[in-house]
Amino acid sequence: MIGENAVTATVAAQPQTSESFLAGPLPAYVYDLVELGAHVRDIRAALGDVELYYAVKANPDPELMRTLAPHVDGFEVASGGELAHVREHFPHAPIALGGPGKTDAELFGDVTRLHVESPGELRRLLASGHSADVLLRVNLDIPIEGASLAMGGGATPFGMDPAGIAECVALLETQSAVRLHGVHAHLASGLDAPRMLELAAAVLDYARTLGATEINLGGGMAVSYADPDDRFDWAAYGKGLAALRRPGETLRIEPGRSLTVYCGRYVTRVIDVKRVHGELFAVVAGGTHHIRTPATKGHDQPLVMTKAGEPITIVGQLCTPKDILARRVPIALKPGDLVEFTMAGAYAWNISHHDFLMHQKPSFHYLTR
Repeated sequence: MIGENAVTATVAAQPQTSESFLAGPLPAYVYDLVELGAHVRDIRAALGDVELYYAVKANPDPELMRTLAPHVDGFEVASGGELAHVREHFPHAPIALGGPGKTDAELFGDVTRLHVESPGELRRLLASGHSADVLLRVNLDIPIEGASLAMGGGATPFGMDPAGIAECVALLETQSAVRLHGVHAHLASGLDAPRMLELAAAVLDYARTLGATEINLGGGMAVSYADPDDRFDWAAYGKGLAALRRPGETLRIEPGRSLTVYCGRYVTRVIDVKRVHGELFAVVAGGTHHIRTPATKGHDQPLVMTKAGEPITIVGQLCTPKDILARRVPIALKPGDLVEFTMAGAYAWNISHHDFLMHQKPSFHYLTR
């Protein structure tokens, strides 16, 4: 594990109780670091000796990463900016860098594992003379059903088909500066444990044809915004991977959303309540420029239910009909009421269009007890 001694710099936390942030400015993000720590400890125990990397793209908040660090084996990044961010706060942490369209600076960066996306990318790396330890990202032509996002399984911009992998293997055989360690495969997101294990079996079967002993199976563990209590079965996944692995193989996964999403809340207040053509609306401070997830995925953001009432649609302050946080929620709201949206710990603030209309940005709070 990375451990606390790897942390040399971090954003100053604001230790809070669950009530103390309410006196400060809203909207606010509230991250429960105690809950996050307990969650990742359970995942770590379920995985056994399967390596666990955190996908920084889900939420790069340094305090969340600091909480995760003692329980993960490294960080997965997808840009030079994310790489610099992790190096600033965790200078000695193992880092895997992936993603299509790498610049030269990213391709030649100081990382533990580089996920090569194409023969062209590998040729640039070889021509540079830089030394690197690489995994080849494979995109297998296999059915992927039930995924919220498919990055593989056919013609997509991500990774290589077996012909591209074979081309890379041939290029690597002629030199020694770039060392091949195995394969990487992140084929889809939003899958349950049984389906994830089916994909893992297919990837492992293919990796063994190459003689690969290091296999990164990616992330993509299902998260349900419609039913927050329906969580990914980490125990079944860990047992399944243990059964699939052969002696001498190193298995690695790199989840993001499924690690941090549950620890975050987006808290705001109602500004106005009005009825338009018979429909009831609550306008809250902030909106999807702070938490873009519901607009992006087309779902309702879960919230803490208080007093029941007439169904009401909760919207933000933006001048767009897409600024909807939750539709027809059976909750009684009036101006001044507090609204707490849950499952805001991943792909929320960091993917939002913060400067649209130049509204006030949210504050950030960290619960440590």
